[in-house]
Amino acid sequence: MAGKGIYKVLDDKGRVLIPKELRAAAEMQHGDIIKLGIQKGVVTAKKVDLIKVGDKSPQAVEAYVFSAVKTMEKQTLISLAGRLIALLEENTKE
Repeated sequence: MAGKGIYKVLDDKGRVLIPKELRAAAEMQHGDIIKLGIQKGVVTAKKVDLIKVGDKSPQAVEAYVFSAVKTMEKQTLISLAGRLIALLEENTKE
């Protein structure tokens, strides 16, 4: 795989699929947090275990929540889902 290029087409929403063999080589799995960056005009994608402390951007918060729920027990997830639904219902009444 080293040195061999893989070409992909960017879709209309700016997405590109990272092929399975590249995800495996980078040890990326469904639900992992991937930090995107740019270095010298090259887009980078790096698997991270922690989000930078203090980053409260919507993207960082979403990544943190998705990462956190992977380790939660079923009953905790059900409780969290109930609280989220209640919050949504409150916000739609306003």
